[in-house]
Amino acid sequence: MTKGSLQYWPRKRARKRLPRIRSYNNHGSENCFSNIIGYKVGMRQLTLIDDSQSSSKGLEVNKACTFVEIPKLEVYGLRFYKKDNITNYSNTYQEIHNQAICQNNLNMKKIKINETKINEFKQKLNEFSDISALLVAYPGTISIGQHKVVKFEAKIVGKNIQQKFDFAANFFGKEIKASDIFKNGEFIDVTSISKGKGWQGAIKRHGVSRLNHKATQKTRHVGVLGSFGIGRVLYSVPHSGQLGFNYRTEYSKRILKIANDKIETNSGFLNYGNIKNEYIIIEGSVPGPVKRLVRIRKTMRNKNMREIKEPKINQLIMN
Repeated sequence: MTKGSLQYWPRKRARKRLPRIRSYNNHGSENCFSNIIGYKVGMRQLTLIDDSQSSSKGLEVNKACTFVEIPKLEVYGLRFYKKDNITNYSNTYQEIHNQAICQNNLNMKKIKINETKINEFKQKLNEFSDISALLVAYPGTISIGQHKVVKFEAKIVGKNIQQKFDFAANFFGKEIKASDIFKNGEFIDVTSISKGKGWQGAIKRHGVSRLNHKATQKTRHVGVLGSFGIGRVLYSVPHSGQLGFNYRTEYSKRILKIANDKIETNSGFLNYGNIKNEYIIIEGSVPGPVKRLVRIRKTMRNKNMREIKEPKINQLIMN
C-alpha cells in the first residue's frame, strides 16, 4: 500500500525532526493539552486480558507493544490568537513567557511580557479567538544522548476561551506529566518520522517487478515511462529517489499503561539504555527507529466517546 500508492506524495525527506500538528480534537469532556512529545524506546511483548468484542474476549492474549519515554516537560508560555477580519484566519497576537524558565533554560534574554501581566490578559479574553500553550522538553533528562531543548506548541482542549485560559494559567511555569493528559486504555494518534533508507531504486522504492534478463538495457528499472507522443514523463511513473524519513500519522493507537516505576533489565533496551522518567506503553508499533521523536495527540476519531476501559495486564515480557 505504501510503496505503490500515490497517497503519499511527494516522497521527500522531512524538513524537521519535530512533526507538525495541523489539527486537533476540541470536543473533549475535560480541559487538557492536545499533544505532548516523547522518544521511542523499543518494542516488547505483554500478556493481557482481551476486553474487545472479538472471539478471544475474556481470554489471555499476547500482544506487541512500544515503549515511549516522556522527558521533562514545562509550560514556558501562552500564545494568544486573533482572527483577521478580512481573511478570517487566526494569527498570533501576543505571547506571555515565564521569565525564570526562558532566561535560565532557553537563553531568551529579552522578555517583553512576563507572568506579572497575566491578569491583564484575563480581563480582555473577549478580544482573542484561541489560546495555546508553549511547552519545552528537556531530552537531557533521558538516555538518548541529546541535550538541545525542544520547543513546541500544544493547543488546549476546552469548551470556551475562559476555560482554556483558566486551565493554562494553572499549569503556567510548571512541569506537566503524561498522566495529567492521558489515561490508561485511551486511544491516541501518533505522529513521527519513518526510518530513512536513503536513495533507492524503483524496485525497492515502489515495488515494481524486475524485467526479463534479456532486456536491452537495464533489468532493475521501469520498462515503459509513458505514452509515445506525450513529450514528458508524468510524476506518477515510478522512479528512483528518497525512500523513508517521511512524516507518518497512525490513528487510534491504544495506551496500555502509563507508569513511572523502574524496569529492571540487565543491559536496558537495545540501542537506547534504561528508562529514567515516565513512560507510555502503546499497543502495536510506532513509526521510526529507536530514539526517534514521537508526538502523541488526542485522537481525532472519537473512539473514547463511549468508555475508556483500563486494560488488565498480567505480565510484561522483557526478553
